Amino acid sequence: MPNSATRPRSTAGRITAEKIVDAALALTVECGLDNWTLRRLAAAVGAYPAVIYHHVGDRDAVVEAVLERVVGGLDLPDRTLPWQEWFARLLTNLREMLRLYPGCARRLALSAPSGSGVEVLREAGFGRESDIAYHLLIATACQFVAMEDDRDGVLTLRLDNTEEYASYHARLYEYAVQRCLDGLAHRLRELRGNDMAVS
Repeated sequence: MPNSATRPRSTAGRITAEKIVDAALALTVECGLDNWTLRRLAAAVGAYPAVIYHHVGDRDAVVEAVLERVVGGLDLPDRTLPWQEWFARLLTNLREMLRLYPGCARRLALSAPSGSGVEVLREAGFGRESDIAYHLLIATACQFVAMEDDRDGVLTLRLDNTEEYASYHARLYEYAVQRCLDGLAHRLRELRGNDMAVS
């Protein structure tokens, strides 16, 4: 006969989708987005996996909810800033946020979420290229954070993590972001030049 003390009690009446996502976020901080199971999440909220399915869905649905929460917690810069400065600040904030939740950057690099950044680029004059320019910036930023996450996951490299290492990756990230912004600024000048040539 199984020991009832080792089985989670059904707490469906007290469990909410918000509490499940809170627990998934905590597990992501602890061990990374790809390193917890639905069973472990269910144990964290004191419920059966079926309760997770009932309130949120399968693991992919929980992951999507985690990503939405992480992105939703991002501080957006003042919309009155010039577009390059707006993105420099946004992407600095993005790195700080994603480093708290290992594994989220890799997922976001694969499918950058839509955001107000598209409108910032549209207002700057990127026109039909606004969507793709936005995805370029977000995907590039996320790939560099994912690289840091991957390095942290390798024990021999993790043992070498020092302030110098952290400083280097912060500079590398900033450099990559700035060069992307420079490239887009050059492209914007081309687009403006084409508009003047047409008119």
